[in-house]
Amino acid sequence: MSLIRRRTLGPLSLAFTMASITAAPVRARPDDEDSLAPGLVFTSSNAVDGNEVLVYRRGRGGSLTPGPRHATGGLGDGAGLGSQGAVTLSDDGRYLFVVNAGSHSLSVFGVGEHGLRLRAIVDSGGLHPISVTEHNGLVYVLNDGGAGNVAGFRNVRGEPKPVQGAVRGLSVAGGAAPAQVGLSDDGAVLVVTEKNTNRLTSYAVNAEGGIGTPVVTPSPGLTPFGFAFNRRNRLVVTEAQGGAAAASTVSSYRFGHDSAAQPVVVSASIRDTQGSACWVAITPSGRFAYVANTGSSSVSSYRISTAGAVELAAAVAGTTGAGSAPADTAISSDGRYLFVRSGGTRSISSFGIHADGSLDAAPSTAGLPGAAVGLAAS
Repeated sequence: MSLIRRRTLGPLSLAFTMASITAAPVRARPDDEDSLAPGLVFTSSNAVDGNEVLVYRRGRGGSLTPGPRHATGGLGDGAGLGSQGAVTLSDDGRYLFVVNAGSHSLSVFGVGEHGLRLRAIVDSGGLHPISVTEHNGLVYVLNDGGAGNVAGFRNVRGEPKPVQGAVRGLSVAGGAAPAQVGLSDDGAVLVVTEKNTNRLTSYAVNAEGGIGTPVVTPSPGLTPFGFAFNRRNRLVVTEAQGGAAAASTVSSYRFGHDSAAQPVVVSASIRDTQGSACWVAITPSGRFAYVANTGSSSVSSYRISTAGAVELAAAVAGTTGAGSAPADTAISSDGRYLFVRSGGTRSISSFGIHADGSLDAAPSTAGLPGAAVGLAAS
């Protein structure tokens, strides 16, 4: 990996009229960001009067320093989205995708050495987008409004273009309460978790980005919520178990050769003895998963085998403070730090990750907006 010289983010002022939300997409500039910005953490305000991206710079030990705020040109909905993936970095770290739930749109920022630059605002392809994923230039948005759907785009130098045959419904027409959309590590499968139906809905993805008919799989545990893939294409899913105390679980899956989009259970509902496990992140090595337990204000750690089996490493690997209600999680691209956004205390907790998967707490960063959603880290 080449070394990238770090520089301080410069302020960037963006002004948009309300008309820009529904107008044609902002056109991408011809020049790509030629240098990436390492050590950044992003969340969104989700404010009803104008959504913003909040940028934090990582310091020594994982502590965060607030940086600039950037208008997305869209609107939040002012409430928790009940999702994972509202803010997502592209695989190469060059683009940041942010859902605007209140204006049914998706904003795309270029990420460079000097900060963020808004590249495009596009219709999300449905109502009330709550989650977005990207792999190798393909972008999919999960909309939970109306009947609910996923919509696919190809990212062309920062401007998402709709992909033909890439809009599909969920397992039911309305009421699924989806939580996340995500692509497998090889990009061949798109997955959605559904909290109300207790199902995973998955789709095969073709070379052009089109997606197949939904494949519906019952979840071993109740309330499947957040998930992440590791580099061996193993899928780890949290199960909040309806919020019951000390009942949260995690399941893992692999994908078979007979049906590319059919998940096969490897480990079924492994308990972490905590409450409301909802959000999860996996280290770049693929060896450890960290789960935010909203009901217990704790973080649990799991070990992941090469076959995809998960076992509980520590029921309480870290704590985020009484009443903190931890939610979104993100791991730095170098695998050294875990970040957890807590809605109850409007803060981001930082943890150092050791080689054995154990965590060391660093000072938390307060002052987040009350409706903040999403978390991504470079």
